[in-house]
Amino acid sequence: MTSGGTGEPVILSAMELMSDPELAARFAESAHRILADLVREGAALGWVEPPSRPEVAELLGQVVAAVRAGDGALRAAYLNRRLVGLGYWLRYARPTHRPHADLEKIAVAGAAHGRGIGRALTAALIADARQAGIEVLTLDARGDNAKALDLYRSLGFSEYGRLPAFVAVGERRYDKVFYMVDLRRQVRTDLADDRLRG
Repeated sequence: MTSGGTGEPVILSAMELMSDPELAARFAESAHRILADLVREGAALGWVEPPSRPEVAELLGQVVAAVRAGDGALRAAYLNRRLVGLGYWLRYARPTHRPHADLEKIAVAGAAHGRGIGRALTAALIADARQAGIEVLTLDARGDNAKALDLYRSLGFSEYGRLPAFVAVGERRYDKVFYMVDLRRQVRTDLADDRLRG
């Protein structure tokens, strides 16, 4: 794996990551460092306190198991073989929701912000969802996370609900915002375009 001469990030799938023994061995520790640092700095990633190393390792083990079972996708961003971001989605467990998945985390190391890594990770995960036959990809975000919400909208997500003052961080309260992208609609549009061209 190499990144371009301009320092472009390389976005690896879970299988590509796991096939590189050196990267695979360091993945949980590197991911823990990124997630713990971001939470320490106030990032909205679902934790109030930085997660422990074993907690992150267990979470990533569950995600990789879901990927192997066809129930998830994981992407990792590297710059010069250094992990700078990760994200994943998981298929819904409830039988009536199995055609759909939830984009659960996108995290980019603070030092790598502003390089388009979050966009590249999210776009790759949307493509993975489309390829896996996911019909609707959902996510939720904290209402004050304006940059993330702008990014999701720019990639085709739209808001479908909001719980006011639902997220509790100490004494502070934030809206929980729900977004979705209907990949069935995009497939129908693509098919219609192909018929028009054909």
